[in-house]
Parts: sequence; structure tokens; C-alpha cells
Amino acid sequence: MVESFVVPFVNALLPFMPYLIPLPVILPAVAAALALLAVRHPHIQRIIALFTLLALIILATSMLIVTDFEGIQTVQIGGWDAPVGITLVADRLSTLMLAVSAVVLFCVMWYAISQGVRDGSKDEPVAVFLPAYLLLTMGVNMSFLAGDLFNLYVGFEVFLVASYVLLTLGASPSRVRAGVSYVMVSMVSSMVFLFGIGMVYAAVGTINLAQIGLRMEEIPSGIRTAIFGVLLVAFGIKAAVFPLDAWLPDSYPTAPSLVTAVFAGLLTKVGVYSIIRMRSVVFTDGALDGMLMWVALATMIVGILGAMAQNDIKRLLSFTLVSHIGYMIFGIALGSALGLSGAIFYAVHHILVQTALFLVVGLIERQAGTSSLRRLGSLAYTAPVIAVLYLIPALNLGGIPPFSGFLGKIILLEAGANDGSWQAWVLIGGAVITSLLTLYVMILVWSKGFLRDRKDAPEGNLANARPAPLVDITDEVEFGDREDVGKIPFGMVASTATLIAASLAVTVAAGPLASVTGRAAESAQDVSIYRSAVLGSNYENPSRTLDQERLDDGSDNLENRATPLPEPVPAVEEEEN
Repeated sequence: MVESFVVPFVNALLPFMPYLIPLPVILPAVAAALALLAVRHPHIQRIIALFTLLALIILATSMLIVTDFEGIQTVQIGGWDAPVGITLVADRLSTLMLAVSAVVLFCVMWYAISQGVRDGSKDEPVAVFLPAYLLLTMGVNMSFLAGDLFNLYVGFEVFLVASYVLLTLGASPSRVRAGVSYVMVSMVSSMVFLFGIGMVYAAVGTINLAQIGLRMEEIPSGIRTAIFGVLLVAFGIKAAVFPLDAWLPDSYPTAPSLVTAVFAGLLTKVGVYSIIRMRSVVFTDGALDGMLMWVALATMIVGILGAMAQNDIKRLLSFTLVSHIGYMIFGIALGSALGLSGAIFYAVHHILVQTALFLVVGLIERQAGTSSLRRLGSLAYTAPVIAVLYLIPALNLGGIPPFSGFLGKIILLEAGANDGSWQAWVLIGGAVITSLLTLYVMILVWSKGFLRDRKDAPEGNLANARPAPLVDITDEVEFGDREDVGKIPFGMVASTATLIAASLAVTVAAGPLASVTGRAAESAQDVSIYRSAVLGSNYENPSRTLDQERLDDGSDNLENRATPLPEPVPAVEEEEN
């Protein structure tokens, strides 16, 4: 029934894919320029931003449907054939990440516009936020679609420039200090990445991912492992894996909650996505899988132990963010299709849930004037809507069944059990302990911030005139003197609720989503599919798959994806004769 509608849609859209694939990069770039020109007209800026991000949701969802039915789609920018030209690659993995990020970016933009792009101060620049946010969108989308290392690097640099502007909104001393630290760490990551690109080009003479993977098979294993190690350091800083994660809890909590939300939800996942690409397309021998397992375990345990020691909800969530990156690295390190499927599923879940939790923290700051657990209390009675909005994603992150967090962990644990190695069983134990401790810190926030009477909090009579007290508190005022306390625009609540509903949709549609992530993992691990799609006639491989045959002959026989109709029974035909 569903395929009767989907197949004609895919058939109609397929010829336009070469024109659609570049649009996730082009649309936000053009919108950023238009928003900058409309700097004196905030209403026009907002219309441009919202419609652009809404269009990206529709576009990314359409691309996901096409790639799921038809396999990998590519476009060669400028007419130069791969591996010489710039190749944009849309497959199940990249389009799924595009679709989820588009939903998150739209909801956070809606939240920002409703709030007035400020966190307790009327002096933060609204005009510069929207162009920078759209440039961030462009960089993230470019990173997902890049088919070569250089354009992946360019995507990183685009959202780095935009993220520095967003991180320092308001120009308070703590935000500028955190912004400088963030930029310095990101510059180190970029330098390591450039060094890795130079090593790759020196070794194989190309930066096209498909051709790198093809030629890397002829490189000695020691050199290949060393190059992968350098790239892992660069991407590990972006993903905030242990021991490269110390910068994140000191940078993210100082920014406005809406900025922290999109950073936590998306930017670290770009690093995880890059690791998946390198592991599945280029460095397929799994030489560093054992090391990645230990990295995953340390990231999970150290992150959640750091969260347990925090009194500020933003910093607590920043540590849980680090901790749960370990689950994705665990799935990648297993090196199996099921493990990779679990990592992708968990990434989708975590993008939505972690972003929603940071948006809820923004609501808490608007309602109570602070995000410090030493000052919070009684929110379950004074703000029951916020209490519900917190509880749902908190239980989801903690892995309570039947939420998507539980389902994602089950896929990863099953993949670890199938691996059967003692190292995998250690990771399974670490994953279970991390999940229990995550639930503990989520309940701790609920107990202190929502159930406890505020007057019983150690500093319950104080609130911050400007929230996010990371280093020192300079603007303390009596709680009753705050003018904006409790004044929450409807759009802030509605956008947060929409994102939580999207996370619940992942739970409801977990079966179909797991099927998509499974197909994405299988096609990602079959490097011949990726290489044939990108290199075309420049790649020859004797083994042929269904996806490759479609790519080669251009057939649109989508009906083959459906269950074939049974052949007529000969006995029936004889009776009719």
C-alpha cells in the first residue's frame, strides 16, 4: 500500500537528483547572504531563515526516500568526472543525517526566533545570529555530502567560523573566553586534519574518498594505520571522545541554551559521521578497532562520572553528551554491519534527545532564572509543562524501555554479544553501567530541580541576571527582582515539544528506522557499491550487486524492491484451458 505511493514519487524525483543533491549546501548559503542584506529588517530575516530550513526538511526527506529505494546518488560539480572533480555523495547514511539535522535546525531556529535570540539580556545581537546560523547549516550539510577529504575539511571550517560567532553571542567575558578556547582547540583539530590530508595525498595521490580506499589497499599496513590514526585524532576532537573531550564541558555551557543545543546535537555527530566514513570507505581493514573499543569504554565511563559531579544542568548535560558519544564509537569499533547500524540508530536518537534536553534547560532558565541545581526547586509544581518536557527526553536518554534510547542500546549490545570477544563483553558491561548512571543523574536533576522545594535549595533565594554561571557569578540578584522570570513565549515551548515529539516518533517508528539504518550500514560496508557509484567507469569490480546494476544501467525498476507477485500456477492455467 505504501509502496504504491512511494514508487511513483521516487520515479518522478529520480531524474532531478543531480540538481537536488547540491541544494542542501546552496540553499543555506544563499539564505545567509539574503539574511545579511536584510539586517535592518528582522521580520524578513526570520521568514528567510524559517522557510529555508523548512525547505531543507522536505528536501532531505525526499532525498532519503530516493536513496533508500535506488541506492547511492552522486553529482560531479562543474562537470569534472571523479576523482578529479568535486563529488557530492547522497546515500542512505548521509541523507538520514541530513534529514535529522534539518529537523533539529528548524526547531532550534523556531525556538530562537520565539525567544528573541537572547538569554536574559536585551543586548545580544539578533541580526548576526541568523546569517551565522545559516552558515552553520551550510557547513554541516556540506560535511555530510562531501565525497572527498578537502571538501569535508571545508565543511568543518565553515561551521567552525559560524560556531565561533554563535558561541560568543552577547560578548560577555565568560563567553569570549570559552569561544577563544573553542577556536584554539578547533584550530588544532584543523591543523591535524590538514596534516592527515597531506599524508593521504603523499601516500595515494588523491583525496577522493572512493579512490583513496581503492589505492589504500596497496599501501603497507603500518603506513595505512598511521594515516588513519592521524585522521582519528582530528575527528576525535570534533566528536569529543576521550581523551580529546576536555574542551567541550568548558565551552558549551557558557553559550545561550539554544546555541548549546544545536552544538551538542549536531556538531559532535559530524565528527562521528566522519569516523564512520573513514572506517567504512577508506580504512576497511579494522586495524584500529581494538583501540577504538578502549576509547569508547573510556569515553562512556569518564563522561558519566564527570556528569555525576556537576551542580549546573548545562555542564551535567555536556558531560552526558561526551559519555554517550562512546556508544556510537562502540558500534563503529565492532566492525560489523549490526554494530554500525546500532551506531547510526543511536546517533539519530541522540541528536534529537540531547538537543531537546538543552532546549528544556533554556526553558528552565527563563522560568527560574538559573540552571544551577543549588538554586532550583519546585519546578514540578510551578511549571508542570516544563517538568513533562524534561522527563520524557531524560528517561529516553537514560534508556528506559520502550524509548529509542533503550532500543538503540539493545542493538549495540546485541552486536557486541555477536562479536563474542572478551573486549566486546567488557564494552557491554561498560555500556550497561553507563546507562544506569545516566538514569541516576537524570533522576538527580528531577529530584533536586523539580521535586525539592526551592526554599530548601542551598541558594534558592538567588537567581542569575544572565544565566550559565560557568566560572564566576557576577550578576546575582534576588529571585523576586527578575523581570523576565516565568515569561516564556509559546514558540519556545512549542518548538521544544515538537523536537520531543520527533524523538518519540523514532520510538514509534523504530522498526522501519532500524531497517533503514541496517541497509545504510550494509551498503556502507560494501565498499564496491560506494566506489562504483562515485568512480563510475573508472572503477571495475567483478562482483556485482543489485545497487551496482541499477547504477550502471540506469534502470528505474523500483517495483523489484517490493515483494514480487507469485507466478501463475500451471495447474490453474490448464483448468482454464
